[in-house]
Amino acid sequence: MISNYGTKIGLEIHCQLTGLKSKLFCSCHCNYREYSPNENICPTCTGLPGTLPLLNQTAIEKAAMVCMAMNCTIPNNILFYRKNYFYLDLPKNFQLTQYNAHGISSIGVDGFLGYGQGEARIRRVQLEEDPGRLSYVKGSSGSLIDYNRAGVPLVEIVTEPDFHDPKDVRLFLNKLASIVEHLEVCDTSLEGAVRCDANISIGDSRRVEIKNVSSFGDVEKALKFEMTRQKAMLNYEMEIRGETRHWDEQRKITKQSRTKEEEQDYRYFHEPDIPSIQIDEDYLKELHSKMPELPDERKERFINYYKLTEHVSKVLIEHKDLADYFEESAKIYFAPKEISSIIVTDLMSFADDNSKKLGSTIRNIKMSPKQLAEIARMIKEGIVNRKTAKQLLYEAVVSGKLITSSENEANFRKIDDEGLILRSIENVFETESLAVLDAKKNPNVSNYLLGKVMELTKGRVDPGRALSLINKKLLEH
Repeated sequence: MISNYGTKIGLEIHCQLTGLKSKLFCSCHCNYREYSPNENICPTCTGLPGTLPLLNQTAIEKAAMVCMAMNCTIPNNILFYRKNYFYLDLPKNFQLTQYNAHGISSIGVDGFLGYGQGEARIRRVQLEEDPGRLSYVKGSSGSLIDYNRAGVPLVEIVTEPDFHDPKDVRLFLNKLASIVEHLEVCDTSLEGAVRCDANISIGDSRRVEIKNVSSFGDVEKALKFEMTRQKAMLNYEMEIRGETRHWDEQRKITKQSRTKEEEQDYRYFHEPDIPSIQIDEDYLKELHSKMPELPDERKERFINYYKLTEHVSKVLIEHKDLADYFEESAKIYFAPKEISSIIVTDLMSFADDNSKKLGSTIRNIKMSPKQLAEIARMIKEGIVNRKTAKQLLYEAVVSGKLITSSENEANFRKIDDEGLILRSIENVFETESLAVLDAKKNPNVSNYLLGKVMELTKGRVDPGRALSLINKKLLEH
C-alpha cells in the first residue's frame, strides 16, 4: 500500500554571498563571524527610523552569475519587496527580499540544473537579506539575539517539487555547493553559509516544511524520516496537516514547530526606498565573460587533458578546494593519475569528519601541493613503494614536515639491492626458525615471513620481489 503513494520534494536553499565585503544594504562587513555579538551593526541593518538602504551592486552581479549557472532567465527589470512578519531576529519587522508579481520577477526564474542522472527545475532565485541569529542559553528558557548577521546578502534558490528520493536531494545539493564554490560566491565550509529547507508531500496530502537542518546529510535523513512518518499516517487514514517541522539532530526525528504560513500572510509590497533595477543584455554578456570555469566544464577538462576517469574527476570537482589542490600539485610535477589517486584514495581519508561535513576536505591538512607532488615523483620514479609513500603521506599531513631533503630521503628510499634484501631474509629466518619449518610444510606461512621482512626493512622492499626470494630460500633451506 505504501508504494502507491507518490513522493514530491521541493527545496529552498539559502546561500550566503560570503565572497562580498559588505552587507546587502549597508557598509557593515559581510563576514560577521569574526565579531563579538552586536558589534557588526549600524542604524540601517538594525532598522532604525530614518535610515535608507543602499543596494550593494556586487551582490547583483554574484546573484546573476548564480542564475546563469542554473540556466535561469534573468529579467530586464527587478524589484525588492518587504516580506512582513514578526520575529525576534528581524529588527525591521520585515525582510527585504524579491517577489514575483505584476509582471516583475526576482533576479532569476525558470531555470534547471542537472545532477547525477536527474534534472530539477528552478522556480526562482531571489536576492535577499539574512536575519539575525538567536542564541539559546543552556539551562534556561531564555535566548540572546545577535544582529551581526542581519542584512548579510544571500540568494534563495527555490526548486520545483521534482525530487522523489532523498538520495537525489543529496546529489543535487552537492552539485549546487560545487557551483557556488567555483563561482567564488560562497564559502560552503563556513557554518551557516548554506542552509536548506525542504518541502515534502505524499500523494495528495498537504506539504510539510522541514527546517533547522544543519547539513546536507541531515537533509537526507530528515526527508527519509518524514517520508516514513507521513506514509504511516496515510496507512492509518490520518490527516497530514500543512505545517513547519524542525529536525531534531539528537533524536533523529522531525517535530512540529508551527502551522505553515501562506504567501498572503506576509503582505508583500514593493520597497519604496529602492528603485527598480535595470539589467540589460550587454551587462549580462559582460558578466558571463567574467564567470570562472564551472564544475561540469572542469570535469570534462580533467577527463580530456589529464586523462582521469570520470569517477575520479567527479570526486575532485565536487569540492573546489580539492580540484585546486590537485591542479597545483600537477603543475609542479606532471603525474596527474598518480596525484589524483593519492588524493582520492589516501588524502581524503585523513580529512576530519567536520571538514567533510562542511564541504572542505583539504583545509585541515598541513601538507602542501609541493609535498604531494614530491611524493608522486618518488612513487613514479621508483624511489619508494606505495606502503612507504603512505607513511610519508601521513607524516606530512599531520606535521606538515618537509620530506624532500636528501638526508631524509635515504631513510625511506626503496631497497633494490638484492644482497641487502637477502640479508634481511636471512635475519628473519634465524629469528623465526619455527615459522621457517612450518612454511616448508604450508606455503601460506610464507606470508608471515614476508611480514617480518617488511617490518625489518620498514616497508622499503617490494613485497612481490621479497616473497619470491623467500620462497627460493625455503627451497634451498
